[in-house]
Amino acid sequence: MDHNYNQSSSHHHHPHPQYNNNNPYPPYGYPPNYPPPPPLYYHQPPPPSNYHPQYPPQPYPFQSSPSQSPPHPAHPYPPPQPFPGGTPPPYQYSGYAAYPPLPPSSEMQSSTMPYGNNAATHLPSAGGDSSGTSTPLYPSLDYQFLNLSVSESTPSAPAPPPAAPMFQGVSVSAKYEPDTSHTLRPSDSVSSFGSLSYSDLSQNPNFGHAPSFIDPQNNQQYQTVSLTPSKKALKVLLLHGNLDIWILEAKNLPNMDMFHKTMGDVFNRLPGKKTRITSDPYVSIAVTTAVIGRTYVISNSENPIWKQRFNVPVAHHAAEIHFLVKDSDVVGSQLIGVVAIPVEQIYSGTRIEGLFPLINTNGRPSKNGASLRLSIQYFSIEKLSLYHNGVGAGPHYIGVPGTYFPLRQGGRVTLYQDSHVHNRSLPDLKLDQDMHYVHGSCWNDIFDAISKARHLIYITGWSVWHKVKLVRGVANTPEYTLGDLLKLKSQEGVRVLLLVWDDPTSRNILGYKIEGLMATHDEETRHFFKHSSVQVLLVPRMAGKRHSWIKKQEIGTIYTHHQKTVIVDTDAGYGKKRILAFVGGLDLCDGRYDSPHHPLFRTLNTVHADDFHNPTFTGTLAGCPREPWHDMHSKIDGPAAYDLMTNFEERWLKASKPHGLKKLKTSYDDALLRIERVPEILGVNDQPYPNDQDPEGWHVQIFRSIDSNSVKGFPKDPREATTKNLVCGKNVMIDMSIHTAYVKAIRSAQHFIYIENQYFIGSSFHWSSYKELGANNLIPMEIALKIASKIRAHQRFAVYVVIPMWPEGVPTASATQRILFWQNKTMQMMYEVIHKALVEVGLEGAFSLHDYLNFFCLGNREAAGPQDNVGDQNPNLGNTPQGLAQKSRRFMIYVHSKGMIVDDEYVIIGSANINQRSMEGTRDTEIAMGAYQPHHTWAIKLSYPRGQVYGYRMSLWAEHLGLVDDRFTQPESIECVRHVRSLSEANWKQFAADEVTEMRGHLMRYPVEVDQRGKVKSLKGHENFPDVGGQIVGSFLGIQENLTI
Repeated sequence: MDHNYNQSSSHHHHPHPQYNNNNPYPPYGYPPNYPPPPPLYYHQPPPPSNYHPQYPPQPYPFQSSPSQSPPHPAHPYPPPQPFPGGTPPPYQYSGYAAYPPLPPSSEMQSSTMPYGNNAATHLPSAGGDSSGTSTPLYPSLDYQFLNLSVSESTPSAPAPPPAAPMFQGVSVSAKYEPDTSHTLRPSDSVSSFGSLSYSDLSQNPNFGHAPSFIDPQNNQQYQTVSLTPSKKALKVLLLHGNLDIWILEAKNLPNMDMFHKTMGDVFNRLPGKKTRITSDPYVSIAVTTAVIGRTYVISNSENPIWKQRFNVPVAHHAAEIHFLVKDSDVVGSQLIGVVAIPVEQIYSGTRIEGLFPLINTNGRPSKNGASLRLSIQYFSIEKLSLYHNGVGAGPHYIGVPGTYFPLRQGGRVTLYQDSHVHNRSLPDLKLDQDMHYVHGSCWNDIFDAISKARHLIYITGWSVWHKVKLVRGVANTPEYTLGDLLKLKSQEGVRVLLLVWDDPTSRNILGYKIEGLMATHDEETRHFFKHSSVQVLLVPRMAGKRHSWIKKQEIGTIYTHHQKTVIVDTDAGYGKKRILAFVGGLDLCDGRYDSPHHPLFRTLNTVHADDFHNPTFTGTLAGCPREPWHDMHSKIDGPAAYDLMTNFEERWLKASKPHGLKKLKTSYDDALLRIERVPEILGVNDQPYPNDQDPEGWHVQIFRSIDSNSVKGFPKDPREATTKNLVCGKNVMIDMSIHTAYVKAIRSAQHFIYIENQYFIGSSFHWSSYKELGANNLIPMEIALKIASKIRAHQRFAVYVVIPMWPEGVPTASATQRILFWQNKTMQMMYEVIHKALVEVGLEGAFSLHDYLNFFCLGNREAAGPQDNVGDQNPNLGNTPQGLAQKSRRFMIYVHSKGMIVDDEYVIIGSANINQRSMEGTRDTEIAMGAYQPHHTWAIKLSYPRGQVYGYRMSLWAEHLGLVDDRFTQPESIECVRHVRSLSEANWKQFAADEVTEMRGHLMRYPVEVDQRGKVKSLKGHENFPDVGGQIVGSFLGIQENLTI
């Protein structure tokens, strides 16, 4: 129940031309009048009702699906081929990859932004001068600004290292035209990445203003420009690219601390040292309703100097960019004044710089001449060159810029689907260089790694349950519980440390146990290890000391520690040890053990006899289907594993920091094993790089969403923090690199994107309504703009998104319905962007929206067999969700994955969902890895990569579709998209039908209808989820909160 709310390229020939389609599509540059191929149908009938698979499943041949071409022969997949030459030798890895430092600057301090740079093809028409206009009507602000407050953790967007070398055709600086009018929409309630609320404001149609420009060579003086009325409408343009912004200084700010000023006047009459108390200013940068950047707070200054740089990726339609200077207070913040820069002035790439007068809450320049010195330059997407060729090629590629952890060159990565894969239950997939994809079994490998550890075992989890069994039904392997295994290892002298989220709703007071709402077993697990040498820290999600009481309650009650890692030492050969780590979406707790067949009823008395999990049902559970669980996980063997250990150490040091009377101790043992003091354990720099010609080598980078309230070691000085690519929030430093990695990967994509995620919510600033929600992560908008750019370039591109049928829990509950509602708004926004692009190039009649973007879910249905205990069903349940699910013998497969595959060359896997909770950095703590094989990229091969990432995606599709088809090797092709869509529609019909039949394929269309203009609505006849109820498109009634975004 791992909630996050409760929770023109040339065509290259295919290296294996197996698919003989008589009507192939032109892959990269099809003409506008290219006719769509005829629809593809699912010719495989479902198995007969008397078909009863065994469990564990027997090896079976995946059948190739019929196509328009001559029938393909069946693939009786042999077992995977052994590693050439026998067992692979212990991997020799290298040290930390060099990560170039930021260039020194004598004047400016660089700050990092949370999003990477980009290179998607995007034409200027995407913004379109016809996007709309915004009348510069300055409202009367007196009333609206009386009660302004800002979210205390609003982050500034972090920036990658200075990007000037990446830019092409940079424009020279220009003075700010004094006749340009501005619009300010005032209400400033900031949350998430930040959002500005602009609703219910009165307007003054006669007011306009123009900031002044100052020559940077003479920065001691500035001009005051008289205000003139203006009714000129400002163009709303699409900013898609990067904003290079410098916030340098402010001058002559007013003292907003009136209480302190009054008291100071009194005390200053007394003898002694005089201390003047004044404003604590900082600057927020806003585009439309989203705050995209933020400086640090400078205490007690009316002439603050920041010299802070922001390189911000943007994907926003906007008329102006607002710079809001605020006074930070304990209870929130107060607006001092605003500078508004029209987007039209910077759209050509001209750099605007100067000292601009602040407009105060009365809509006039401050009487004392308060001003803000800044510069801003826009680089559109087509001017960014770093990401034009997908994943960077060559030894000098530095990975995702602007992150805390650098790219680590060298290593091995194992990719897992689900917690267990039975031998030969998935097809043998051939890769390049006569290699074969090997299907790993995640929990078996974790069990084996823990068993062989000799020095340390570090585990982080949203939930860790001591009763869970990692290995089940494996011959000659004892079925230890996790708790017994960890106790045994600690008795052997291994340092065993657990970091588990402390659910605030679960308590164990004087032996009286209160089970938490999340059922994480945190108190139960701590009690089990109480008298052992296994050390367990239950870690609450806490705000910082300087946060307000309200903010502390929100963070501690709503947000969680969501990371899932296992770190151990392992054999490195020659009597040495090295670090090995696992990271992904799987917690070591109940409900997670599953296989690609995802049984509902057949394992209730065997491998799931003591592990039943289905939070959809309340009350009697006898005879109900279990909730199948699909997930993605990974193993990292190489230098990046040390970064995962660093994350654990930083979190442990923070969580174990002495409090109260413990501070009086003269020494404190933090329990961490200092590996530099253990000669047997190799350090990250102790071995040379692997051979660059190794075709199976990996480059890996670790990303996080976390802030300084959850780790020890982040610099307290904001200037120093920015050198480590951390983001400045109010009284907190933030690592937002997971969001950076996603945006960078999407912008780099050239052919297709495949996503599996537990949630899919974002880019609310571009929704048709609820723009001020605060779900401002860029991921959905970046995907939509990527597709739109490919449509305008007449190139094929496809996006596949797999999400759960509904969020885990009761689908009729208000929180679940809200999540579904936000998800619906996200989908519709994306489809509307795609529709607009098709109309612009005249292809709306030739292609459907589903030819580019599809959402799917997973489900299963089991026909009753002689071994099924149908008699266990409760006849009294009637038409309750339990009774209907038992009768229909169907249930969703819960998608808990948090992963993305791009172009079969790059993969991201971790604990982060695609929503604001996971991406912001100040909410749930998250961790992820991004990895690729440098010998299996488009840039190197100039054709389709066929490495481990490709094998992983094909294996996932084999699991979800129950077959392998040659069309799957080119996911962006129109044939592949339409074939997968047709299979998913057939699977949905089988799932929703009255007749109970056995399902082999699990991938189903998400049950909504998308009209030709992009509006998402209920699927006719399926307005509610089968059996369990709840509106599929969701509903929203009530007050906006941060819980569900």
